[in-house]
Amino acid sequence: MSLAELICPAGTPAALRTAVDAGADAVYCGFQNATNARNFPGLNFTPDELAEAVAYAHARGTKVLLALNTYPPAGKVDLWRQAADLGVRLGVDAFIVADMGVADYIARTHPQARLHLSVQAAASSPEAIRYYCDHFGVRRVVLPRILTIPEIRQIKREIPCEIETFIFGNHGLMVEGRCSLTNYLTGQSTNMDGVCSPASDVEYARHEDGAMSSRLAGFTIDRFGPEEKAGYPTICKGRYTAPHRPEGYYAFEEPVSLNLSRLLPELIDAGVHAFKIEGRQRSKSYVRGVVRAFRAAVDDIRAGRQANMADLVALTEGQKQTQGAFETKKWR
Repeated sequence: MSLAELICPAGTPAALRTAVDAGADAVYCGFQNATNARNFPGLNFTPDELAEAVAYAHARGTKVLLALNTYPPAGKVDLWRQAADLGVRLGVDAFIVADMGVADYIARTHPQARLHLSVQAAASSPEAIRYYCDHFGVRRVVLPRILTIPEIRQIKREIPCEIETFIFGNHGLMVEGRCSLTNYLTGQSTNMDGVCSPASDVEYARHEDGAMSSRLAGFTIDRFGPEEKAGYPTICKGRYTAPHRPEGYYAFEEPVSLNLSRLLPELIDAGVHAFKIEGRQRSKSYVRGVVRAFRAAVDDIRAGRQANMADLVALTEGQKQTQGAFETKKWR
């Protein structure tokens, strides 16, 4: 049986401590700049905060993974190199990287550092994964959320590194590492600036009938009824009207949340080494509830007991939960 390491989100120092105390095997976080894909005001770590966080986590047996998972624009790679150098000095346990140049710099400059390949690299084939392992010494790959368990099992047979998969949280169906939708409206992107739907471009308006609309850079991307739960304001999950659909429809994807709690034993059997929970923008209560629930489930599975998962619906995005593609297709 694989280790079934539990990888948990840490958007702030307080969330990191919460995740560690709730039983995380490892936490992932980023600096307060464009080197990580959740570069939002109020999130992430200063160098001093990360130093304290590493000490807190290590004292309790928890690893710290530093996300350097965006793509440097031409001529601006120094910020990513400096972040890598600083992460080594602070003693982080691994770097989560997407860009080949960043991976190459860390592999050459800090050969003792452990590299994990970010989902932002969109490496979903054995050939692509082996390339990163052979050229940069990647030790783990975070697989995109488009693969089935049979596909994961087959990939595991053909690669020389560990596998990490998302098990809970956002379920975006865009090809990960290749989405530029919000960049089209706002001039900033997840992949290069670390910002999807930047807060400065988001507006909410309440209407007389109690409904609420969300706008991004002046464009209305959704409207919610008085009893509806407002979704995250992104273009890909917005509802739009058209002459043939005046009632509004999801042009790209319906907001649903990934929840693979029932598939944990099958994922372990397929060779998955680590389970990743999404949510660096979430609250401490979210982190505490989800980490505790999955900590208990993983421990039960390790001990050969039937896992008794808590109802996590209240902590998910949108109105629905899904197991996505993980059990819907067969390897071709």
